[in-house]
Amino acid sequence: MQLTLDHIIKKVGPETWLHDMSLAPQPGAVTVLLGATQAGKTSLMRVMAGLDVPTSGRVQVDGIDVTGMPVRERNVSMVYQQFINYPSMTVFDNIASPLKLGGRPAAEIDRRVRELASRLHIDIFLDRLPAALSGGQQQRVALARALAKNAPLMLLDEPLVNLDYKLREELREELSQLFAAGESTVIYATTEPAEALLLGGWTAVMDAGELLQYGPTAEVFHRPKSLRVARAFSDPPMNLLPAEVADGGARLQGGPLLAVALPSRATRSLTLGLRASALRVRARAGDVALPGTVELAEMSGSDTFVHVHTAVGELVAQLTGVHDFALGAAITLHVSPAQVYVFDAAGDLLVAPERSSSAPRES
Repeated sequence: MQLTLDHIIKKVGPETWLHDMSLAPQPGAVTVLLGATQAGKTSLMRVMAGLDVPTSGRVQVDGIDVTGMPVRERNVSMVYQQFINYPSMTVFDNIASPLKLGGRPAAEIDRRVRELASRLHIDIFLDRLPAALSGGQQQRVALARALAKNAPLMLLDEPLVNLDYKLREELREELSQLFAAGESTVIYATTEPAEALLLGGWTAVMDAGELLQYGPTAEVFHRPKSLRVARAFSDPPMNLLPAEVADGGARLQGGPLLAVALPSRATRSLTLGLRASALRVRARAGDVALPGTVELAEMSGSDTFVHVHTAVGELVAQLTGVHDFALGAAITLHVSPAQVYVFDAAGDLLVAPERSSSAPRES
């Protein structure tokens, strides 16, 4: 199914919730809507589903204008942040409900329900009511029901946000496999860059009701077209440092020169972007040293995040493994100029690291 949004604008009173945007999600693939809260993701999904009508612009499905067609007349399945299930129906009947409405044979319904329940690890709960399940299990039921419908368009609005960390990690991996095995066009909204990277597919980066960039997820992550995209698609946030054009590259304000090949269109004032994972404490040949002091060191998962005060600005380094740093201790971070992003005065990308030149993470 080819969904096409043609110059969509959505206004509510005097406020513009969606600015003029056109988007044609890749058919049969996952498109992640990535952006902070109030970026416009839910508003855009409601327009896609037919829950809201755009103020202007058209929504087309396979070339047919469906802009004014209500959601009940469209073949769409949706999963929300909340655990929405039928409370008086068993888990089996919840999952089976769209199949029964579709008039499928009983044997086919039974097979499909049990197959999905097994894949989502809820097969032992088929005879229970949703209230007897945990939040994570209830969300698995909602996901199974959406998958059972096998609609050509599946919309998931931050479906894992209310789950704990461990459950989110488990379901992310399961969902990427389930989506890959299906034929639906999947639109998945999230605020988390890591979720977009894990799901793969394509990513549309949104901010304040604007569509900033759309493309294959890896391409958008490695070549953000602007500072706004880089900010949205970095967790922890990309380190951004002021710099100026200098002979031989870009010089950080109050700091060293980085040998970066700048295009002729480069403005005098620049912003250099350093991903937290590109900074390390062990120097390698060609690295630039950034001395400073430790302000905070915290563990997250299997990584250590070190906040460092330097002469060129505040930096966050993401180091693999457990590292022990005393607060206020001297530390020197190192970065290769080949791993630096450069943005011009307008915030547009000038230089991005070559994918093949990315050095392995510090361990």
